[in-house]
Amino acid sequence: MPDRTTYRDLFRIPSFPRLATSVMLARTASQMMLLTLVLFVLQRFHSPSLAGVTVFLSIAPGVALSPIAGALLDRHGRVRLITLDYLVGFVTLALIAGLDVSGRLTPWALLPIVTISSLTYSLSNSGARSLLPLIVPARLWDRVNALDSIAYAVTIGAGPAFAGALTAWAGPRLALAATAGVFLLAAVFIVRLPEPLIAGTSRSVIADARAGLIYVLVHNAALRGIALTVSILNVGFGILVVALPVMVLQRLHGNAALVGGLWAVYGLASVPSALIAGRISSEGRERLVMIVTDVVAGGAVALLAFAGRAWLAAAALLIAGLANGPFDVSMFSMRQRRTDPAWYGRAFAVSMGLNWAGQPIGSAISGPLIHIGLTVAFLVAAGLMLVAATLVWWVIPAEPAGTIASESARQSRRDRPVEESPSSAEQGAG
Repeated sequence: MPDRTTYRDLFRIPSFPRLATSVMLARTASQMMLLTLVLFVLQRFHSPSLAGVTVFLSIAPGVALSPIAGALLDRHGRVRLITLDYLVGFVTLALIAGLDVSGRLTPWALLPIVTISSLTYSLSNSGARSLLPLIVPARLWDRVNALDSIAYAVTIGAGPAFAGALTAWAGPRLALAATAGVFLLAAVFIVRLPEPLIAGTSRSVIADARAGLIYVLVHNAALRGIALTVSILNVGFGILVVALPVMVLQRLHGNAALVGGLWAVYGLASVPSALIAGRISSEGRERLVMIVTDVVAGGAVALLAFAGRAWLAAAALLIAGLANGPFDVSMFSMRQRRTDPAWYGRAFAVSMGLNWAGQPIGSAISGPLIHIGLTVAFLVAAGLMLVAATLVWWVIPAEPAGTIASESARQSRRDRPVEESPSSAEQGAG
């Protein structure tokens, strides 16, 4: 009897439903936080440049610490560290809202708080992704990656929509407090979730972090290529994070609710395309899918440069969203197939950290670009996405079908830690 590959099979895995619920809530909170911080700074301090710096500091320090986060994930278990990050998100956002209520919030108070909030970011971002291939059988990876992409797409839509609606209704202060509450709820769902696998090692955290960096940047050409192309792509996306709200408020004369609605179009458009992509094995075709979808997304962002009406902006984001789903499924599946399972925590943390490194850079440079002109900002973002597309074929090597780890990964196994046996529940889950 052939192996079943239906989406329903995923929810028969014992720990998957709780993990999926918690991740959905946390990602919604993360997307709410990004837009709320931008709107908060624009309304409170009237500075696109400060908004860009705020987004940069809410992500970049955590990205810089991603090798340490990966080492901790492989050494001490993922669930407790994911929970820690969710609680840090709750505390820091509640603190920002509280200081604003008391009238004591200044840029010099805001920026250190968002910096602290980012320090644990890689623990949950990488931890959740590195849990998936440990609890899900390889035959269901395209399916789970499609759901992962859909979950991310839905939260990209739902998070900004909620944040925009709350901000328009009651101001960004309430939106910040609500976001803090969603982080707390996510922690409640994931706390005490059974750990599927814990790696033991006698080396120091710093040594493990260094080994993770070497694994990604030296031994694994596929992860190195993904990091380069996706980080460039995310520089463009980081510009978009700040430029889109500014466009809505200044060019379209809309409000926070319209900003959230446009992000909802982008996020929800990814759902059907990811669902379809998950039904078709991506193995051996990942690079082609990534190139085509990058080109489509870059063209769509270029349209935003000339969008003078809300419906045209929505159409551009619809096209970009449709391209996002297949891109995510192919890239996530490639990363899983090309990574030695013993390195999931460290490799995923470093890989995802490098991938995301572009977004805070893009947000940081968005202020000066917007000062030159919104059209320039959007065209630069689109150009970066097209550059990423041209690099995919050259920097990500082809791999014969059926491999789970690249040859370089196999050569690196001399460094891998001794693995403990998973519990019987996780063994039953495949």
